[in-house]
Amino acid sequence: MHGMHMENLDLNLLRLFDAVYRRRSVGRAAEALGITQPAASHGLTRLRLALGDALFTRAPGGVAPTPRAERLAAAVQSALATLGEALAEPERFDPATSRKTFRIHMSDIGEGRFLPPLMQRLRETAPGVRLETLPLRSPEIAAALDEGRIDFAFGFLPKVKDTRRQLLLNDRYIVLLRAGHPFARRPPRGRALLDALHALDYVAVRTHADTLRILQLMRLEDRVRLVTEHFMVLPAIVRETDLAVVMPRNIARNFGEGAGFAIVQPDFPLRDFGVSLHWSRRFEDDAANRWLRQTIVELFGEV
Repeated sequence: MHGMHMENLDLNLLRLFDAVYRRRSVGRAAEALGITQPAASHGLTRLRLALGDALFTRAPGGVAPTPRAERLAAAVQSALATLGEALAEPERFDPATSRKTFRIHMSDIGEGRFLPPLMQRLRETAPGVRLETLPLRSPEIAAALDEGRIDFAFGFLPKVKDTRRQLLLNDRYIVLLRAGHPFARRPPRGRALLDALHALDYVAVRTHADTLRILQLMRLEDRVRLVTEHFMVLPAIVRETDLAVVMPRNIARNFGEGAGFAIVQPDFPLRDFGVSLHWSRRFEDDAANRWLRQTIVELFGEV
């Protein structure tokens, strides 16, 4: 069994190892590190020779780690995280004078709900701090947090694993209608309400899989008359038509219950869910990260 001596250690090889391990692909690792694939392959060969182990073998869609690589992975990630934190900005963070930019994953519906009060709080306490939203696909979020491409992710993200998280609030899916809609005047109750939903026509939002899933489970796909890309166009559509929409209750109330809208609350499958704040373990103790986490929990935490 071979071993690598510390005097022969090349930090770039550890970064390469970590990138290949996380992405299960030499090509994708090279792209993430900004190097060519031949350079990545050459570096991986050097590491294999130094350790006397293949480290990764061919697998469908990329590579798979060997048992030795699996044992090394946690230590390498911990070492890189420790070094990254040590080289990062000083532990002190003064929001009143900082000009830091935070990048946050959230959906369009999350932007409408969370950004107005958050920006008001920043104007009061951190006038130089900037926010940028960066929507990502769920499979990309954990890696983006670990790599520092985003600082936080907001939302109902059950498929996002291996992050730190704080549950902010519990919510549920409801049906939003225009005020005065015949269905909203005297809706049935219980099972009869679920059956009666088949008499409504719906607008669906393509980018929100959970609401589409509820429509599928309720066998309401044939009642969809409009498919749109974003939630934030819904107030105008619902107010001016007889179309119904399945959406989070918290957001519907933000539109203004009683101000042109009515809410019906069926006992949907998958009805209840939680909205959480996600961040990376790597930045758990980062002063700026910790400050904005605390600010967000103070503003939105109900649990």
